Amino acid sequence: MNQKAFASQADLEEKKVSFTKLSDNAYAYTAEGDPNTGVIVGDDAVLVLDTQATPVMAQDVIRRIREVTDKPIKYVLLTHYHAVRVLGASAYMAEGGQQIIASQDTYDLIVERGEQDKASEIGRFPRLFRNVESVPAGLTWPTMTFTGKMTLWLGKLEVQLLQLGRGHTKGDTVAWLPQQKILFSGDLVEFDATPYAGDAYFKDWPQTLDNIAALKPQKLVPGRGAALVTPEQVKAGLDGTRAFVADVRAAVEAGVAAGQDLNAVYKSTYAKLAPKYGQWVIFDHCMPFDVTRCFDEVTQYPDPRIWTAERDRQMWAALES
Repeated sequence: MNQKAFASQADLEEKKVSFTKLSDNAYAYTAEGDPNTGVIVGDDAVLVLDTQATPVMAQDVIRRIREVTDKPIKYVLLTHYHAVRVLGASAYMAEGGQQIIASQDTYDLIVERGEQDKASEIGRFPRLFRNVESVPAGLTWPTMTFTGKMTLWLGKLEVQLLQLGRGHTKGDTVAWLPQQKILFSGDLVEFDATPYAGDAYFKDWPQTLDNIAALKPQKLVPGRGAALVTPEQVKAGLDGTRAFVADVRAAVEAGVAAGQDLNAVYKSTYAKLAPKYGQWVIFDHCMPFDVTRCFDEVTQYPDPRIWTAERDRQMWAALES
């Protein structure tokens, strides 16, 4: 059967990496819309937020960290459970890492769907999972979990780990430096990159973004896209993400109300959103997953269904036909 491949499977071009200093304590590892990694350098230790997809890719993050500090990388924070964010963790553990931290909700999602998500994502993103053989067998398991809020003190530097609401997943965690008003959002916020919403809560996400805005961050590291280094850029990132989520939901609700099936809703939603967002990174890749999840939420599935490699292929073939 001649099956149309995921849009991301044709994405083979190398991305240019930036390592942006936000303060003496905060850095952003970004790569033109590929998944970002945040770095917090405290008085006595380093915290890394999201690991990259493989240990080999994580080595490049470690190399950049070593250019600015020789402090031990003690902590890894998983902002959520997706494989592209967590499977590089072993590289930091080899550097003396002591704890892998996640929300209890994220831990529960790894238990429930970690294996399926790993197989699904490796199939979707061949470029990001090059050297996938460097990933140890099994899943990346948090060694420490929290619910709602956890505060880490890296010497005198306060790092708040916060669950501000459901959005990209039910386990989303942000890291907040209250003394410096710098926020690391994970995939709750994207910038010039399409939010992936295949495991999302469309109804909750805008309020969660409002909760982020209420902290009044001066700088923000999104899940994808360039670091936002002024309040105006932060607002643009929040507003763009909020508008995309709302526009998908409005288009899907209109299609469902008109009695359209998923294929018709997908085509009409794509047509409505492409003029405004089509230039964003991974737009063509994300839209089938985003519309399918939103259709589910609007019709009969309040919680996201588990994506498997097989379900990915079936969905893609059905919507791209």
